Amino acid sequence: MSAQPGMSDTTQLGNGKWRIKHVTGDLFSCPTDEALAHCISEDCRMGAGIAVTFKQKFRGVEELKGQQKLVGQCAVLKRGKRFVYYLITKKKVSQKPTYDNLRQSLEDMRAHCIQNGVTRISMPRIGCGLDRLKWERVSEMLEEIFEPADISVTVYSLPVRAETLVMKESTYR
Repeated sequence: MSAQPGMSDTTQLGNGKWRIKHVTGDLFSCPTDEALAHCISEDCRMGAGIAVTFKQKFRGVEELKGQQKLVGQCAVLKRGKRFVYYLITKKKVSQKPTYDNLRQSLEDMRAHCIQNGVTRISMPRIGCGLDRLKWERVSEMLEEIFEPADISVTVYSLPVRAETLVMKESTYR
């Protein structure tokens, strides 16, 4: 998306309540009562990309490891009024996720959302940065999984320059 920072594009589907909203800007500027989600490996290393920022902001690596979640599951931290979801999409940090593993972890997150009354989640373009999944497929998956549960999703993308810088920095680690 080539919108200016802070710009958004909303798509309403189905019953008119559920929506997926695309925002160009900082994911961490979302409302503090919205859940956050991103992808990590089972080893909880979080050493590159946006995962580093999640680790710095929310800490809790030992708490996440203690949950002993496997690929296809979702680890969760509660921070203030929000849940922070860690989608376990691959075994090791050096691997790439599959669409099936992403789907399973999203379904696990949906179950937690339903059980805990979560109706809004903000996330980056999950699986599509360093993990190289195709956004078209991931976006369809989000719709299939969250629209029936009426859980709205806001997807944050960095402005092109910032995104390029993050990707370059990650290659030097």
